[in-house]
Amino acid sequence: MTSTTRLPALFISHGGGPWPFVEMPMVGSALKPLEVQLRALVTRLPTRPSALLVVSAHWEEAVPTLMTSPNPPLLFDYTGYPPAAYALQWPAPGAPHLAERVTSLLGAAGFRTATNPTRGYDHGTFIPLMLALPDADLPILQMSLIDSLDPAQHIAMGRALAPLRDEGVLLVGSGNSYHNMRGFGHRESTEPSRLFDEWLADAVVQSPAERERRLIAWSEAPGAKHCHPREEHLLPLHVMMGAGVEDAATLDLQLFALETHHSSVQFG
Repeated sequence: MTSTTRLPALFISHGGGPWPFVEMPMVGSALKPLEVQLRALVTRLPTRPSALLVVSAHWEEAVPTLMTSPNPPLLFDYTGYPPAAYALQWPAPGAPHLAERVTSLLGAAGFRTATNPTRGYDHGTFIPLMLALPDADLPILQMSLIDSLDPAQHIAMGRALAPLRDEGVLLVGSGNSYHNMRGFGHRESTEPSRLFDEWLADAVVQSPAERERRLIAWSEAPGAKHCHPREEHLLPLHVMMGAGVEDAATLDLQLFALETHHSSVQFG
């Protein structure tokens, strides 16, 4: 299927845990701007996609792995929340047909792939998309990160997926621009978070070659290892940047009361 309008590649924040579908007093209204942004994720696009491909920070495998169930369940991969957090429903169909196309594209770029016919949508996928697609009426293909966590490898993976943007598929990387579980809400997180987001905001709007160079070396940025002691929540950005090919990037940066930043980046 082809589209006359190229869809963007998006990096989004998925908030935290079952937010906003379960009351979280420590968050309060701080993430309301993020909720508003996610509710408009699909409706603001130039054309409605035929399917979504989502790369979530909450799934790592030895090779890029694709969910192939036609009706994936929800994977409640969080703990310590009230019972309502484990009773959420969002019956979006899977996209096994798209998995075949993705396997072909990645194979042509030299990637070995695998499939998982039983895995469900983790909260990096179903939480933001419950906001963006409350009717669960588009097929979703979730794909894993590579557990090497190599930045260049993830950029190359995104570059291989770029043709999907001209085939009616919306590419979404779901993570966070800040993910330090011990640092959330603490005053000492404010300055490294600010420094890293300033670096990130500048890096993504550079020329394609320069932004790739900077994001491969992301760990050298100010505040980087405080904001990301482990990089799995940043790497969906690398995949989307690869899929962004030569397109310009725009950044929507929000500073919230938790003294941490949530950023979204759009390529194209």
